Amino acid sequence: MEGGTEAFPDLGAHCQDPECKQLDFLPFKCDSCRKVFCLDHRSYESHNCPKSDHKNRKVLVCETCSTSIETTGHDKHDEKALLDRHEKSGDCDPKKKKKPTCAVMRCREVLSFSNTSVCKSCQIKVCLKHRFPADHSCKPNSSSVTGSASDSKFLIALAKRNVKGGGNDCAKEGRGGTGAVASPPSTPSIKAR
Repeated sequence: MEGGTEAFPDLGAHCQDPECKQLDFLPFKCDSCRKVFCLDHRSYESHNCPKSDHKNRKVLVCETCSTSIETTGHDKHDEKALLDRHEKSGDCDPKKKKKPTCAVMRCREVLSFSNTSVCKSCQIKVCLKHRFPADHSCKPNSSSVTGSASDSKFLIALAKRNVKGGGNDCAKEGRGGTGAVASPPSTPSIKAR
């Protein structure tokens, strides 16, 4: 099946998809299976290319040492074998593991004991620069809702305790702790003339 027309036999080619066979004057040649396709069937998925992943690359990250290992990604069992081989090679050192960084996009701040903050509503660890909900696009967690309910229970219990105790407040007591209510300081009045 040659392409082109009678006047120009070398111009274009027929799509090699079994259901298409369209004459295309600007055909695409698949870099995997080396067949010619039209615009609609040029992608690997559209013509079910059997060699579509021959150029694919995938990077595996070792959980122990954070080392990147490149693989073709053909087989899942191959990935496990690569990780096992890496661990047994002696190159896998837990001391090389990367430290955690801030969860905010483009922030590369390394989180340590002194500069880590955990958001109370979404439970994400962030650096001190992004500790406020507006700074890290906070999305509240379902567990944070129960936390606010426990806070309201605490406030109710505190209010009940104050009512039962007679309403005594530490601020109203005098310095000596005698329970006498201190009078507010007197301010001199100024008269206008």
